[in-house]
Amino acid sequence: MATLAFFVSLILLPHLSLSTSSCNGPCQTLDDCDGMLICINGVCNDDPDIGTTQCSTGGSSPSPTSDCQPTGTLECNGESFPQYECSPLVTSSTEATLTNNDFSEGGDGGAPSQCDESFHDNSELIVALSTGWYNGGSRCGKMIKITASNGRSVVAKVVDQCDSVNGCDAEHAGLPPCENNIVDGSDAVWSALELDKDVGKVAVTWSDA
Repeated sequence: MATLAFFVSLILLPHLSLSTSSCNGPCQTLDDCDGMLICINGVCNDDPDIGTTQCSTGGSSPSPTSDCQPTGTLECNGESFPQYECSPLVTSSTEATLTNNDFSEGGDGGAPSQCDESFHDNSELIVALSTGWYNGGSRCGKMIKITASNGRSVVAKVVDQCDSVNGCDAEHAGLPPCENNIVDGSDAVWSALELDKDVGKVAVTWSDA
């Protein structure tokens, strides 16, 4: 009987230890996570495809994206702004803030776009990404899909970095560092999404196209 009990414990215990994992708990499959959480990179987290917020608003542990912490602060016009070298984890539906950028010469983008050292017409479907998502230029020239809450989506090309570390100088048109979750879109991007750029900031999701 002791031998039988030993083998039963070997079979059951691993499943018992994983089946009730909550936010940031270990997992191997979807069944290992509580409620509507899903298993991402071995950790239970909110499902970005359905917009659950259990981990970000009241879960037992922080979301893995909260591992992205400021690396310092920058003083700008009497205010302090956090500096980030990282951005939230990119998923199939990455939450972001859409802002508006003038990519033309003399616009609020400041210097030419970093990917090609050129200015661009704002009729182009183009974006700049926060430093972590820009990832040292690895997304330069690549396309991303942006989706608004109204259901509209657009595919745009990455041409620049929305610098989350530096700012408040001529190169950045005097603007402070970007937040670490910014998709900075041209007028054409806002128009394609049927959004009013005068609003300034709009919650969207994006993914690599």
